Amino acid sequence: MYQRPIRANHGEQYPENSASSTPSDTSRFVERRKKVWAQLLKRSLIPVLFAMILLVVVYALLGGTLVVNGLEEEIRPRANARNNQEILGSGIDGAKYKTACPDYKHYAAAPHRPLSKGPLALPYQRPSPHCRTFSSPLVEQIIEDITAKMEDKDLARIFENAFPNTLDTTVRWHVDGTGGHPKHRYMDGAWEGAQSFIVTGDIHAEWLRDSTNQLAQYQKLAKKDKRIESLILGAINTQAEFVIESPYCNAFQPPPPSGQPPSGNGQGDNVHPAFEPSRVFECKYELDSLASFLALGTQFHNNTGSNAFLNSRWYTALDTIMEVLLEQAKSTFNPNTGKYERNEYQFSRHTDRSTETLSLSGIGNPLGAGTGLIRSAFRPSDDATILGFFIPANAMIAAELQKTADMLRDVGKTDLAAEVRERGQSIEKGIWEHGVVQTKRYGEVFAYEVDGYGSQILMDDANLPSLLALPLLGFVDVNNKVYQNTRKMILDRKGNPYSLEGKAFSGIGGPHVGLQYAWPMSRLVQAMTSNNDDEIKKVLNDVRDVSKLGLIHESVNVNRGTDYTRPWFAWANSVFAQTVLHVAETRPHLIFGKDAKPYVVD
Repeated sequence: MYQRPIRANHGEQYPENSASSTPSDTSRFVERRKKVWAQLLKRSLIPVLFAMILLVVVYALLGGTLVVNGLEEEIRPRANARNNQEILGSGIDGAKYKTACPDYKHYAAAPHRPLSKGPLALPYQRPSPHCRTFSSPLVEQIIEDITAKMEDKDLARIFENAFPNTLDTTVRWHVDGTGGHPKHRYMDGAWEGAQSFIVTGDIHAEWLRDSTNQLAQYQKLAKKDKRIESLILGAINTQAEFVIESPYCNAFQPPPPSGQPPSGNGQGDNVHPAFEPSRVFECKYELDSLASFLALGTQFHNNTGSNAFLNSRWYTALDTIMEVLLEQAKSTFNPNTGKYERNEYQFSRHTDRSTETLSLSGIGNPLGAGTGLIRSAFRPSDDATILGFFIPANAMIAAELQKTADMLRDVGKTDLAAEVRERGQSIEKGIWEHGVVQTKRYGEVFAYEVDGYGSQILMDDANLPSLLALPLLGFVDVNNKVYQNTRKMILDRKGNPYSLEGKAFSGIGGPHVGLQYAWPMSRLVQAMTSNNDDEIKKVLNDVRDVSKLGLIHESVNVNRGTDYTRPWFAWANSVFAQTVLHVAETRPHLIFGKDAKPYVVD
């Protein structure tokens, strides 16, 4: 016979419902049941009441913001009606508030109100002011100025989200240097002064290239905004430490003084020179990473006139870069004896993707002698080069060395300036001699990669630096004939294997994410290198239409616009902001309307 189970926590056994039960037994059974239900009700109410009290406490601490499933839901009117966000200085304990801030990686993947007034109704994707990693009143003023003027309110919403995205979400550590770093004293003046750790977005690491591009749209603000000036000065100082420690590496862990723990990339790469994993996130040697460090400094100097970063650590970093350039200018075989000479840098990774490791067991394909060009083992997409003389990175380092030489001359470092300029000019000469090739369809064009033996690869990748971006790098004028031929080639599906087109989107992609995904960043560079109003307008509209989350994605499936990679990619957001500011200054009628005056950030 089936015996009913004993009730947990009570030890009461339900009686059998038999015909022999007497009335008194029934009464006692009813009374016991009432007592059991009373106890259950009492015990269930206690946690409910406790939860309600806890909810009230949380409400008081967070100023009316509940975090539910990682998303913020506003539950009381905000003082700032324009964006329904709380204003800073509201008396809320910021430290306590930040403990409840959602991970922006998840936050960016879902839409948030208020929606834009345009037909796409794009979401507002900025985190609550108390969850932002850095703030600038000047940035807020520019957002208000630009968005109020823009006719397309969906484009305006993307700018509102994208322009401050680096400040809002990626400044994971910043000190202005006035308080020092009392916990530890480092040798040779390392980590002194202002410092800034700028992550790429959804990965807790800093790429030299990404962080330089992420900060580029704020460079013109540094002269007016001391906090922005300190932030960028700190970024230069931090990058200098990275370059000194591991000049062949591209991505770095949080600085030791930050107190933030390192994270692993799970790859177990075999790299020479060896690096310290607690300091380095990934060690792919990319020539443009070193050029990006120089660019961060020259942009800061040119916009502020400040020489504050020209300290002993920066000069040590520059010396380190010059040593790398000397080493990586060498050919695979000695030009006199023909003997193989091992390159200083080698990289191998256990992978089934050829783009993730170097050929020939980590050595890379042979390179010829006497070109003046510099080897780059990897591209800015973090994909391996096929032919190691990567022209876009050579163009960038050539331009940045000569800009650096101008700066050094201005501060009286004439001998060093001459040395740096000579190297830059040598690389530039090498590009024109070995990086320009003749094609039947397009005439003379810049090759993407060459090897010094006469082999070349004709293509372009979306990542910067690219062939499409050569004028933005300061290497050539946009009207240069060879550049215009190259531009025509790489925007043509018949000339560039990674020029992709589908029913939802079109643009340049690359091996990094496959053959169906184009990068919006490539279209934005197309707009900034165009003199055609219709072309620029189409680019802006096309990028807008595949940015349904109000942010710029890494790449988008050209046949299905809702299929994308990375909802949060700060570099791409910065390039969008730079494009809008460029159009606002040079062709304001395209976004502000007929007879609009230029909007110049200075």
